[in-house]
Amino acid sequence: MVRRALLVGLLLGPLVVVLHYVANLGDTLEFVLSALALVPLAWLIGEATEHAAERTGPGIGGFLNATFGNAPELIIALIAINEGLTEVVRGSLTGSVVGNLLLVLGFSLLVGPRGQLDRWSSFVSFGAIGIAIALFLVPAVPSWSGNPDRQEIVDLSVPVSIALLVVYAIVTYFSLRRHRAMNRSQDDADVRVDAWSLRSALGVLGVATVVTALVAEILVGSLEAFAEQVGLSDFFVSAVIVAIVGNAAEHGGAVVVAHRGKVDLAAEIALASAAQVAMFLIPAVTLLSWLIEPLALGFREVEIAALAGGLLVTAATLFRGTVSKGRGAVLVAAYVVVVVLFYVAGNRDGGTDAVALAGALA
Repeated sequence: MVRRALLVGLLLGPLVVVLHYVANLGDTLEFVLSALALVPLAWLIGEATEHAAERTGPGIGGFLNATFGNAPELIIALIAINEGLTEVVRGSLTGSVVGNLLLVLGFSLLVGPRGQLDRWSSFVSFGAIGIAIALFLVPAVPSWSGNPDRQEIVDLSVPVSIALLVVYAIVTYFSLRRHRAMNRSQDDADVRVDAWSLRSALGVLGVATVVTALVAEILVGSLEAFAEQVGLSDFFVSAVIVAIVGNAAEHGGAVVVAHRGKVDLAAEIALASAAQVAMFLIPAVTLLSWLIEPLALGFREVEIAALAGGLLVTAATLFRGTVSKGRGAVLVAAYVVVVVLFYVAGNRDGGTDAVALAGALA
């Protein structure tokens, strides 16, 4: 019954896109319909990823999901840059990393069974995110005083982005080689008989990603008016709502896969996506922004604190490589704390200082 409802729900995505251009639905209705349309699309991406993983193994399967799932975020970021919403871009990207580390992984562990993770793969992702956070400090620290979008910060952001892409390419190369070797050592009989071919799975992933990107664009276009009605800051909307919307594919895909008992694949999806946003998507957006308006990686104190805190909590929780519902609850609770920090921090101009805020909540 649920599967049939999700299949029928796939029609909502194209319908929302058509109605956006031919009818005047209003921002609130567009927001609701777009959000609903992302649910079956996220399920489809999770379904296709699971079939692809039957042919490639969980490591490469997680990488594929992260790759296709991050396409809406890239589109959203470039559209926001074109509209001059640099704080929205930075907030949505940092919120995406934190959301994958804490919210997506946490919910996946909550709905999945107890199990073991690939500790090597997990800590490679942790290390990659740690390197990214350290490099983000180079342009971020000078941006904490003065204009965060000034040319000095833009100039510092370019070499940082190039360094991140180089490290990401190296890490990805060795990780995929390891996963291919592990997959070749498995017996071919382990592959499900009803699994889609790799070509079919990739084709479905591609189509679903395109529709997801179009729907996400419509959703973001209606977010500003929606946020104004409910009295939220632009920073909170970008770091929480836009980040969750942009990651709808990974969110739904990871949770669905975990619910089916493949908690190792769900963890790969969440961790690979967090690492890919930090090491690939953020620098890619920064370099591509030069075609529109150069983006400075002037992350706020509260954003750096959330990134570092989220990484430390996740690494400590999964240090032994064992997953359980209790560990998932810890990660979700940590994400709630981050959401509160983002809400209280407000916008950069006149917002609350992150250090003072953290001390007040401690």
